[in-house]
Amino acid sequence: MSAQRDDEAAQRYAEQFGNLLAETGWPRMAARVFAAILGSEPGRMTAAELSEQLQASPAAISGAVRYLEQMRLASRERDPGSRRDVYVVQDDFWYQSMMRQDRFLTRWEDSVRLMIEAAGEGTDTDRRLRGTLGFLKFIQEEVDGLSDRWIKRKAEIDAELDAQYSNK
Repeated sequence: MSAQRDDEAAQRYAEQFGNLLAETGWPRMAARVFAAILGSEPGRMTAAELSEQLQASPAAISGAVRYLEQMRLASRERDPGSRRDVYVVQDDFWYQSMMRQDRFLTRWEDSVRLMIEAAGEGTDTDRRLRGTLGFLKFIQEEVDGLSDRWIKRKAEIDAELDAQYSNK
């Protein structure tokens, strides 16, 4: 027996999740829009649907969606024969987001190396920067390992979900 969807509860919990994302630094409206799409049954919503559900202006929705598109957490699609855009949460969005941060780590390392060159060996600045570089290298190594482990784990999760949903 499958459970019935409780739309009101789903929207309330999506709003709570959006607020949690905002507390961690996401722009508030982008966090709310992301959580609303993620928690929607089809995983896709129009600007009008988002505006209505979140009680937000079309301009606020537009800005939030633009942010999510830039972060590659959502994309804009158009249903065949329709003139309205639909916003969709990407499959494996967390992984893609984290791997994009991985590219930033490399750029940050390069920039810190230039700062080290200019700091002068043995200075307090040199020590701080070398500590920063060590941390960034450590994180980069961990991200590489996480990526490999996630790919394996995701295959297991996908197989479990396929088995679970093929029985319905």
